[in-house]
Amino acid sequence: MMATTATSAAAASSLFPRNPFLLPPPALAAAAPAAGLPAAAAAKSRRQRGLSCHVALTTDDASAAAVSLSEEELAAAEKVGRRVRVKVPLRVYHVPKAPDLDLMGLEGTIKQYVGLWKGKRISANLPFKVEFHVAVEGQPSPVRLFAHLKEDEFEYL
Repeated sequence: MMATTATSAAAASSLFPRNPFLLPPPALAAAAPAAGLPAAAAAKSRRQRGLSCHVALTTDDASAAAVSLSEEELAAAEKVGRRVRVKVPLRVYHVPKAPDLDLMGLEGTIKQYVGLWKGKRISANLPFKVEFHVAVEGQPSPVRLFAHLKEDEFEYL
């Protein structure tokens, strides 16, 4: 006698226990409303069982903070694009074509101010991203590199 598909499926399901966390919730509450309660009251009680969280997205000083950030954004926007010269001895090791490169005396351009991110102030230790072009032996064109600097490490030209 050959086992049918239904009996083999039932036997297989009895061999492997089901994980109760993977099963959907029982459909008892959905099938019939609670005894003695109208359907609207049963639905309301189900809604009340859920967790409700409310988050304050703004504060009272949000307008004052926005004013100070916009002033800082304007000051930073004026500095982007300016030519600078490095005035302190700095070594960078992240340029493979020019290992152990000293930036002192090199001139570059400020490309970005990273002290603000998506309109919020962040604590960037080296907030100015500066682009340099360095002539390297064996390279037909200058090598472009970026370095993050503090404002006291360079002077404006």
